[in-house]
Amino acid sequence: MTIKNLEWIKNPKIYEINTWPWLYSLSEVYNKSINLENIPDEVFNQVIKYFDAVWLMGVWERSPTSKKIALEHPGLQNEYHKALHDFRDEDVVGSPYSVYYYHVDNNIGGIDGLKSFRMRLAERNIKLILDYIPNHVSVDSLWTFESDLFIEGTLDDLMSHPYDFFSIGEKIFAYGRDPNFPPWTDSIQINAFSETARQKTISTLLNIAELCDGVRCDMAMLMTNSVFKRTWGDKAGSSPDKEFWKEIIPSVKEKYPSFLFIAEVYWDMEWELQQQGFDFCYDKRLYERLAHENANTIRDHLKAEWKYQSKLIRFIENHDEMRALEKFGKEKSKAAATIALTLPGARLVYEGQTRGNRIKLPVQLGRNPFEESSKEIFEFYQDLLRSIPGREFGEGSWSLCKSTLVNLNDSSFSNIISYLWWVNDNHRLIVVNYSPNPSKAHIKISPFHFDTNRWIFTDLLHQKSYIYNGDDLYKYGLYVELNAWKGYIFNIKKESN
Repeated sequence: MTIKNLEWIKNPKIYEINTWPWLYSLSEVYNKSINLENIPDEVFNQVIKYFDAVWLMGVWERSPTSKKIALEHPGLQNEYHKALHDFRDEDVVGSPYSVYYYHVDNNIGGIDGLKSFRMRLAERNIKLILDYIPNHVSVDSLWTFESDLFIEGTLDDLMSHPYDFFSIGEKIFAYGRDPNFPPWTDSIQINAFSETARQKTISTLLNIAELCDGVRCDMAMLMTNSVFKRTWGDKAGSSPDKEFWKEIIPSVKEKYPSFLFIAEVYWDMEWELQQQGFDFCYDKRLYERLAHENANTIRDHLKAEWKYQSKLIRFIENHDEMRALEKFGKEKSKAAATIALTLPGARLVYEGQTRGNRIKLPVQLGRNPFEESSKEIFEFYQDLLRSIPGREFGEGSWSLCKSTLVNLNDSSFSNIISYLWWVNDNHRLIVVNYSPNPSKAHIKISPFHFDTNRWIFTDLLHQKSYIYNGDDLYKYGLYVELNAWKGYIFNIKKESN
């Protein structure tokens, strides 16, 4: 089977898999060694089938030095023991974000295994996403044999800042870093202003694009001119006229027009990265609002322009964040997922999220802890993933709906978030009470022309149907009364005569 480089759908559902521990768990379940080449068919036909793309996190060859550093790091040791009560040294496989070389690690099946995995996804019309780490590679990377790729320092830098710089032979280099945190001492800092480094990035991404349909770019905002200059000053040299990503992304898309770029981005730089060419950017702001704020601020967030909304990737969990059940609690996590996974843009679910996993695994580990699956959470996500406005709404429209009060002395209507998807005669209405209190409201379903017809509202999450008169819906709106953190996903159809 030849894999065609087809266009992405507009609002893809993406499933993130932490590859190494996932394969370990499958090996335990099937009592044999499982890698990317011999995954049983039934694995694809379970949760994966609900998604439009799989992001295999951590497929690249990991650094031996990074593994040693990760094993000896006292702070990480504490995290390992928290995650695995029976932790062993051999559980440490090194950081997937300290790449030794952009070759598929033989421990997970190598390049043949990845090609086989991608083929089996393609047979199910599912795309493949891999990682790219633009800011750094491992301190022992094969790239260190090349010149003019990295931020260099002096002997004085090394003597005065030994935790920021290190030596390779007679040369001094900077560790990779985010300006707000101490350096990552298992990595070497790539110079975003170096034309040699930019060409190396382009050639590497062109090779990666032969193996997958898109990349998630780690900490993408670190490579922007403004951030990089602020972080490295004179050591970076002069700022180029062209932004890093404005040079990189078009060069890759010239050969692979449908290749998708996802930016991990923070600091309210989403719009800037979208303008620099990214197809989707992390919506960390929504995550924080869902976790810590109320329906009003979430609703305000959703009032942004469609051009911006439609290029965000929404989530309530990924490998960097706490598990959703631990962060939100059970009922609130379900309400948050209902919102995050039904909005415009890409929707991200992390492996284990649909089973109700609670333990956050350090990325340096290659083995998951055993956790009992939650039947309630699993069934909730099955229903939710089946109900999400998907491919059929790809060319559709979306609009926030207005919630109005039911009684003069009842302000609970403001707790209810509602919005409508529609395309042709298909309408999908999402209604969520995002609060710990019972709430009720009239929902003005706009723009929707009900006329004098009768309408069937089928709640896809609970498989219940309700019939309403068009005149009443037009005059008063849809009356809803919801307990704390509860929601509906209504499919709306005109009643046949």
